[in-house]
Formats: sequence, C-alpha cells, structure tokens
Amino acid sequence: MVCVTQQKTCDRLIKHGADFLGAEEGELFVIHVAKYGFNFLGNSQEGEALEYLYEKAKEYGANLTVIRSNDVLKTLMDLTEKNHISHIVLGESSEADQKNDMVKNLKKKIKRKATLEVIPSE
Repeated sequence: MVCVTQQKTCDRLIKHGADFLGAEEGELFVIHVAKYGFNFLGNSQEGEALEYLYEKAKEYGANLTVIRSNDVLKTLMDLTEKNHISHIVLGESSEADQKNDMVKNLKKKIKRKATLEVIPSE
C-alpha cells in the first residue's frame, strides 16, 4: 500500500511501491485519505495533481483510491487489515508537531502487522 497526498511529487512513492512489488504476486494499493471539509478538488491545481497521480497509479498497474475520513491513522490501519497489507510506503513527514507526525504515529500503531517504509523527501 502506498500512501500519497495530492502532490505530484508522490509519483516517486508509487514507483517505489511498484518496484518493491516487482514480479511478486499481489496488488498495489495507492491511497489518499482526505479529511471531511478539505476541498481537495475545489482548486484546479489539486485536481490536476490527483489526475496526474491517478495516471501514474494506472501506469504501474495500481488503482488510486481517495477516501474521506477525519481519522487518517485509523483509516490506514483499517485498510491494512482489510486488504491484508504486508508493506506500507509513505513519504517522510514534514510535521514539526510530534503529536501530528503521521509517520511516527503509524509506526506505533502498525507494529507487527506490516512493514513500514519511509521514503525521505527529495
């Protein structure tokens, strides 16, 4: 499972997930969780970025799924369990606030359920 934002730079995460999967049997999930009230398509640049990520996901044989949830961490955990995810790829967090650091919080929750791979910012 590759976790992305609506930024076009997330295509490198999708590529990394596809490279990791390689010839292995399995499905590549590309997920974007948007909080309720976040108008991610109300701005043309964000819409273009999502369209770009959709095309990139398709290029690597994955589907881009956008899910609305105010609890991003719980949503990612639920998807991990529901889809029997063994490996999660996400970008390095830019959150300065430790409480809101998605990477750190996901590491605590995921424990032995899946391997978490954090890709550093470019």
